[in-house]
Amino acid sequence: MTKIKSIIPLLVLTVLFSLPYLPMTAQEKKLFTLEDLNYGGTNFRNLQPENKWFSWWGDQLMYLEAEEGGLVDQKGNQQSVFLLKDLGEGWHSAYSAEYPYPQQPLVLLENSRQRVLYNWETKQITWTQNCEGENNSDWNKQSKAVAYVKDSQLFVRDADNNEHQLTTDGSRNVVYGSAVHRNEFGIEKGTFWSPDGQKLAFYRMDQSMVTDYPQVDIDTRSASYEPDKYPMAGETTHCVTIGIYDLASNRTIYLKTPTGSISGDSVATAVPYLTNIAWSPDAKTVYIFELNRDQNDCRLVSYDSKTGERIAELYQETSDKYVEPLHPIEFLPWDADKFIMQSQRDGYNHLYLYNKAGKLLKQLTSGPWVVQEVLGFNTKQKQVIIAANKYHPLHRWLYSISVTDSKVKELVSADGIHHGQLSGSGLYILDKWNSPTIPRVIDLINTSSSKATRLLTSSDPWKDYEQPIFECGSIKAADGVTDLYYRMVKPFTFDSNKKYPTVIYVYGGPHAHNVEAGWHWSSRSWETYMAQKGYIVFILDNRGSENRGRDFEQATFRQLGQIEMQDQMKGVDYLRTLPYVDMNRLGVHGWSFGGFMTISLMTTYPDVFKVGVAGGPVIDWKWYEVMYGERYMDTPQANPEGYAKISLIDKAKNLKGKLQIITGYNDNTVVPQHCLSFLKACIEAGTQPDFFVYPGESHNMRGHASVHLHERITQYFEDYLK
Repeated sequence: MTKIKSIIPLLVLTVLFSLPYLPMTAQEKKLFTLEDLNYGGTNFRNLQPENKWFSWWGDQLMYLEAEEGGLVDQKGNQQSVFLLKDLGEGWHSAYSAEYPYPQQPLVLLENSRQRVLYNWETKQITWTQNCEGENNSDWNKQSKAVAYVKDSQLFVRDADNNEHQLTTDGSRNVVYGSAVHRNEFGIEKGTFWSPDGQKLAFYRMDQSMVTDYPQVDIDTRSASYEPDKYPMAGETTHCVTIGIYDLASNRTIYLKTPTGSISGDSVATAVPYLTNIAWSPDAKTVYIFELNRDQNDCRLVSYDSKTGERIAELYQETSDKYVEPLHPIEFLPWDADKFIMQSQRDGYNHLYLYNKAGKLLKQLTSGPWVVQEVLGFNTKQKQVIIAANKYHPLHRWLYSISVTDSKVKELVSADGIHHGQLSGSGLYILDKWNSPTIPRVIDLINTSSSKATRLLTSSDPWKDYEQPIFECGSIKAADGVTDLYYRMVKPFTFDSNKKYPTVIYVYGGPHAHNVEAGWHWSSRSWETYMAQKGYIVFILDNRGSENRGRDFEQATFRQLGQIEMQDQMKGVDYLRTLPYVDMNRLGVHGWSFGGFMTISLMTTYPDVFKVGVAGGPVIDWKWYEVMYGERYMDTPQANPEGYAKISLIDKAKNLKGKLQIITGYNDNTVVPQHCLSFLKACIEAGTQPDFFVYPGESHNMRGHASVHLHERITQYFEDYLK
């Protein structure tokens, strides 16, 4: 396959990359419906690329299917080792499987009632553990103990099925064993087992002091009050501590982390955010990144896991904007005295090698590209295996990095988006990838030789349907220097001599991107539906979005939406140069941050956009949550001009085009106060937006409600833009 790096210099304003397009008659091909395209649709699964599921048993690849699992040899051949029916009554396809013990023929199987270890050679269940009623369960293969939450309390069940209750004061005010800080800073869970499985670190979050947001449940006989704890920017936030439970002694201690004010009036001395918990290999030490509330001072600190005493501060990183720790440190499997740390202190997220005393030994990776994920280690070769966009900003490739000499080696050679799953020792990697023209491929790669064995090549699941034209290109940002990448989706009947209504789909916020070198340039299925109906859809990743480096993302600091709009309007300028784009019929749509961007564009450039649909929009950032909002905007007290500048309340009077606002009635991410306040401002200003709510839904519509949502979005453009 031709590498895109050889033609990257041609990615300029007037050059496009297009998928091959062979026109077909309507009689030969089907047309899509939202039941086909939307993830809540009845036919959605049938139109997804073929897939297979695998797991690792040490360095042996294992396959997993609905009723069985087994071995995969180096040629890709499968050999069954267990059948669910052999386990007896009560086992069916709703289960999970993993292979925790290399060299032992044991598979860990779990359903809603129990987890078992099954020996596929003897065809016997060798161990059973009850798991009914568990929430946030976290099982450890060394001790066979599991941590879980039940009735708001934290429990540990040991290998002998003895249940240990660790807490008694759990409630909606005091939360145990769950993700804290509203899932920011890379936090996805609330329990962390030590390597030997004998100690458990866990979060305790006291949010009793946090203001309740008054959500309402309308499904009761009389609507009932179901408040959410929601800390808004500049207001009082919660207090987090970290407990350490010792399985052997059945005792819990708490780390002596800093204490201070939790009030929004004294953010400089506020309790820090505690994130990215990691254990030393000997389980004697716990490492935490402590970030001040202003999020511009981050410190790596070690604690004694037996006493809870603070040992040392190993690293400090500060910024005049913000520091954002997202990854725990990781010790080298072959050297318990050294660890790698991720930081974007040089402008891009890279790897640094430290010893456990906190001395920097070397920077392992560098350059104008981003380490996107650390997959693990090749122990024999002393390498770190990563995913990164070193090859090109739109591509995600897999690499090995030598810890000895920092040599970077490409493990893949095909254009596209690669996701890897590393074997136990790092000798092999399972590579699931796709490209603009390829729906899905699965390869088994030897990380030492880079030799690949093909396990799956998916056919095009859309081959029987009329498909739109997908294109990708680049323009310059509003600074005149930075490259921005876009995707354009055109009707399958596209005629360059005609003019088409055009919709800009926008997100634009941090930690997200829309355009990459995945299948159909990673187009959202709704774009296909709109193109089929005769629209052009245009998507541009502006400055502020992810995977382009620190300065690219931090360009929006303290003024969210402003730089982003400038870049989006450069996209509008580009559309003006295209004779087939009808600039009198230009629409815009986005959700969440994209909803904020939609209304921002509609009210800042009211003569440009004729129709907009804004979903779950932030209207005023003082009503958004502390962690996210204050990172990018500081507090309303510290940055009143910035908050006033980007608030959409005062812009309600500028609305000219047709605007539909949609929200989940019980949105606990962008709370309904945003939409309702904007509607109130529109009433006072005499402007006329439309409004639709989904009762019982939160920030995103679930299940088949998503089909209804996208039909509503589409119909609004059909009614007012076409």
